[in-house]
Amino acid sequence: MIPRYSRPEMVRIWEPENKFRIWFEIEAHACDAQAKLGVIPEAAARAVWQGGDKPYTAARVAHIDEIEKVTKHDVIAFTTELAEHIGPESRFVHQGMTSSDVLDTCLAVQLTQAADLLLKDIDALLAALENRAFQYKDLVCMGRSHGIHAEPVTIGLKFAGFHAEFQRARARLLAARADIATCAISGAVGTFANINPFVEQYVAEKLGLTPEPLSTQVIPRDRHAMFFATLGVIASSVERAAVEIRHLQRTEVREAEEFFSPGQKGSSAMPHKRNPVLTENLTGLARLVRMAVVPAMENVALWHERDISHSSVERGIGPDATITLDFALARLTNVVANLVIYPDAVERNLNQLGGLIFSQRVLLALTQAGLSREDAYKAVQRNAMEVWNGNGRFLDLLKADTEVEQALGASAIEALFDLGYHTKNVGVIFQRVFGRAE
Repeated sequence: MIPRYSRPEMVRIWEPENKFRIWFEIEAHACDAQAKLGVIPEAAARAVWQGGDKPYTAARVAHIDEIEKVTKHDVIAFTTELAEHIGPESRFVHQGMTSSDVLDTCLAVQLTQAADLLLKDIDALLAALENRAFQYKDLVCMGRSHGIHAEPVTIGLKFAGFHAEFQRARARLLAARADIATCAISGAVGTFANINPFVEQYVAEKLGLTPEPLSTQVIPRDRHAMFFATLGVIASSVERAAVEIRHLQRTEVREAEEFFSPGQKGSSAMPHKRNPVLTENLTGLARLVRMAVVPAMENVALWHERDISHSSVERGIGPDATITLDFALARLTNVVANLVIYPDAVERNLNQLGGLIFSQRVLLALTQAGLSREDAYKAVQRNAMEVWNGNGRFLDLLKADTEVEQALGASAIEALFDLGYHTKNVGVIFQRVFGRAE
């Protein structure tokens, strides 16, 4: 990803210095296991650590790249450079292994490192959402369906809904992390013909992974497909929150607004503009993350025991999807934490339709009073349409409607226009989402 949408900690996971360090640890731990089995001398295993356990500086990375220009093979270039530091004992490195043992196991480590950062991002977002949910738990606002005024909800419920969604996102990411955290050190075509399965078990334990039950020379790509699909779903949740904020910031609504900092400019042409640029950006970033999902799924069907059609895809989507989602989650957290809410606009919009938001309650009251649902619906709708067309207030029209007034009475009709009726179970919902109501 371009620096504009990247954060350093996630970027470091995908830099060559980290990749080659992981490659070295895989090879060195494998040598330790081979020494324990008596396949190579213990002194050789020690020599690997003593000679190779050095930082992968920019100079070392550049040297590996130069070797690869000749070998046309990245793992051979790596082991060739490593041999320069180890000496004669380097002949024991990579014993019985194949390149995918290093590449796939390394990718598993990198994806688990990325998942750990994304989990921290989600935790920060959950904390911000919970704070805003309780801050505005009781601020009644207009609920909308199809973009049209429906019935009252609260601003706090909006934040609570996103919180519940990102709780699910966290659980899915934990499962995807566990699914991807597998190690394959099984040799050519995955049969362990030239390497003892103990080596795989040993390396997996050292790297915090689990052995892949059956690797066909590569770790099965259904694991990776699920991982990137999970990132795609999380990105869609980011976008859902962003779209809601964008709608609430529209001039005609203006119930909420991204924080507009001193000196910030909204438009090069119109000085009055305060645009929802951060949340619009989040919509775009979500598209980039989801862009990785289909290629990851197409990687599942490799030829026979392996091919490398997946390789070029993963070199791109691995860093791009994780770096982008990391940035998007952090940006959404910042937007939520600093979002400006306008209570006066919330109240104005709540009252905009002259009481029509209570239409369902009137409908239900009429059915309780003995009218058929069909007749009750007609009675409510004919008065509602008058209000919709600007011909009065809903409460006044209902009280003037003979059929409605005879069924309910004026005082009972007035009692139906109570916002508290719609928010009486907000505490129950909060208890379900947060485990507490206050």
